[in-house]
Amino acid sequence: MKVCVTGASGLAGRAVVGDLKEHGYDVVATDVAVTRADREAGVLQADLADYGQAVEVLAGCDAVVHLANIPAPGLATPATTFNQNVTMNFNVFQAAAGVGLTRVVWASSETTLGLPFDVPPRYAPVDEDHYPVPTTTYALSKVASETVATEIAKWSGIPFIALRFSNIMTSEWYQEFPAFWNDPALRKWNLWGYIDERDVALSCRLSLEADLTGTHSFIIAAADTVMTRPSADLMAEVFPGVPLRDGLTGTQTLLSIDRARKHLGFEPQHSWRDHVQPDS
Repeated sequence: MKVCVTGASGLAGRAVVGDLKEHGYDVVATDVAVTRADREAGVLQADLADYGQAVEVLAGCDAVVHLANIPAPGLATPATTFNQNVTMNFNVFQAAAGVGLTRVVWASSETTLGLPFDVPPRYAPVDEDHYPVPTTTYALSKVASETVATEIAKWSGIPFIALRFSNIMTSEWYQEFPAFWNDPALRKWNLWGYIDERDVALSCRLSLEADLTGTHSFIIAAADTVMTRPSADLMAEVFPGVPLRDGLTGTQTLLSIDRARKHLGFEPQHSWRDHVQPDS
């Protein structure tokens, strides 16, 4: 399978490109910001806000893993964030249909679920049914794009899989986690969630390979939280009164990955606990 990876120079993009190549995929990597080192590594420069360039990079591919967007709130003005993300996403989705790709996998966001949870979640662990609760134009750009994906999937018959990534981390950043442990409020904004970049790559590859039709959206998070305390205790202290679903144990994630487990076979392979001792 020949797969175009957009946003290939970013944190998630580099991990995805490397993982796909390791597993025998033919990868076309592209990004709007391309360094000399990127060019030497074969990364193509393309501005996906231009529909013609989106068509050009996807032509000849079988599928796309679309990661190119303004990646978080606050990096640009609210209007720029919404307009740029929705434009890029529409262009890639429409171009994918136009050139006849067989699958679109793309980066949605955990922010569509209600982050930063200034208003407490209705229940926990939060799952896909908690959607949509956008609180920023960044989150709104992802909600709008999921709607666009649903309609283009209907028109084209192409499976579209949105991955609602939690806070993406490299293993080097795990050394910062002990700073959160004495004050749960520091990371309440996403229910203490995270995802290792290597598991981001795993989820993208599984999404390319899963036997799915139509449109799907999955939360992609680590199996645990960033904290050492039990998840139920964290909820009781920070979000008292929020109902907890049956089966919550230990430091289990409060961003449910049950649906990704069921439909993608996704099981996170990496935890901060492999790198930092809880008593350090």
